[in-house]
Amino acid sequence: QVQLVESGGGLVQAGGSLRLSCAASGRTFSSYAINWFRQAPGKEREFVATITWNGVTYYTDSVKGRFTISRDNAGNTVYLQMNSLKPEDTAVYYCNQKRGAATFWGQGTQVTVSS
Repeated sequence: QVQLVESGGGLVQAGGSLRLSCAASGRTFSSYAINWFRQAPGKEREFVATITWNGVTYYTDSVKGRFTISRDNAGNTVYLQMNSLKPEDTAVYYCNQKRGAATFWGQGTQVTVSS
């Protein structure tokens, strides 16, 4: 069983920064892409960023140039550095990993950006 545990959320003023972490269990963490999603109140969960097993990254347009995803395979951890935060970034942020036919989610971490 894979466990994903997010941390690093909090309350920050607009323009500020936060770094989210997602710690994963399992020996094959480095073999799969890992993703960040977010869900704002009353909205659908949406894709934020992904990093492939070999370090290629993709971002949704609204966070390009502000967010950076990275991974530490030795530490089984993925990070999301979030800069220039906006109130519309307020959401619960989840990490996600698909391994074969199975998809795993963490419990989420709340990010609140005040204006």
